[in-house]
Amino acid sequence: MTAARDCDIAIVGGGPVGAMLGALLVRGSHTAGLRVVLLERELPNEHARGGADLRVVALSRASERICRAAGAWSALSAAPDVLSPYERMHVWPASEPAHGTGALTFDAGELAEPNLGYIVGNTALQSAALEALRAGGGELRATRVDDLVFEADAVRIETGDGALRAALVIGADGGRSVVRRAAGLGTLQQDYGQLGIVANVACERAHARTAWQRFLGEGTLALLPLASGECSIVWSLPKARAEALLALEPAAFSAELTAASDGVLGALTLASERRAFPLRRVHAPVYVRERCALVGDAAHIVHPLAGQGVNLGLLDAAALVDCIDAAVASGEAPGALRVLRRYERWRKGENEAMGLAMDLFNRYLAFGDDALGRIAQRGLGWVGRAPWLRRAFVERALGIAGEMPAAVSRSGRSSLRR
Repeated sequence: MTAARDCDIAIVGGGPVGAMLGALLVRGSHTAGLRVVLLERELPNEHARGGADLRVVALSRASERICRAAGAWSALSAAPDVLSPYERMHVWPASEPAHGTGALTFDAGELAEPNLGYIVGNTALQSAALEALRAGGGELRATRVDDLVFEADAVRIETGDGALRAALVIGADGGRSVVRRAAGLGTLQQDYGQLGIVANVACERAHARTAWQRFLGEGTLALLPLASGECSIVWSLPKARAEALLALEPAAFSAELTAASDGVLGALTLASERRAFPLRRVHAPVYVRERCALVGDAAHIVHPLAGQGVNLGLLDAAALVDCIDAAVASGEAPGALRVLRRYERWRKGENEAMGLAMDLFNRYLAFGDDALGRIAQRGLGWVGRAPWLRRAFVERALGIAGEMPAAVSRSGRSSLRR
């Protein structure tokens, strides 16, 4: 680091992915000595985890290991009712009974795993990661970022509190990323014309630590088990249909929701407010340039029907840390383009493949009412009757298939190929 720079690495965006990235950096084998600053306009207050969090994350096994490596897991596991382990996923199309031959169940026991992952509130995950970053010596600044200026040996970050110069800037600032725009890294976008409705609901029958998902023919309904005994819903529907449901009184909404769930957990009763967010796919064709990289939603947004968005972002974060750590160990500048290209080659293909898969699931399972859709729906039953296929899907759900960063690998070794 030169004297003219204020920090080695500046992370823009303090959501779960950006915060976890910072926490990993300050604990890296060779990056621990770097000065890491995280810039986030709206940092959660110390009571942020006290209320119901309507946006939840289905943390995979890979993401759990990343949280542990980042020093964030202890805060999550210590707090009551924050982590909700789920042991099964049960998926079925509207054309089949919930427990018929056309349904598909993934069970953690098939891989001798204790569970498939954990449901956790987005704010709780963010807060734990920010605490881990701070505890590891990282710096947090509550400020907005307005622009970037790429200079000869640094990036000048224009913030609401003045300028900050960094050797490397990482954009973890979401789908409307200021970093992506200022760095000239464009995007390809697809509007699904859908809204995702989120809320917490009380269930007449126990959720049995199972994540339930029904493909409706006009969207998807997921019921995610919470430690409280309630479920968090993610109900993806065409915009007009979603808006009509949001306008209903709670009792009428609950009745529609119960019908959409096929009564798999008995009567469902709204237990919180309802919120909605637009669904779209965002893909940055290029993730990096000299002294700049994108992670998480700044680089890619996929349809939420499989709950993979944050998991992909955490894998981005861990892979980027591996690349930076290897660079520092060999005397390379962390922001050198060839260092960042290693990260892009590693993660871009994986993210694009997941985005395409979610597109196909949305098209042929969630909305498929033509011949191809019916074939895809029957395919759920075929997978259910093939143990080797179920095993492959469970491994993918756990997030332990493919090239793994050191934080995920049981050996602690990275899959990085130099």
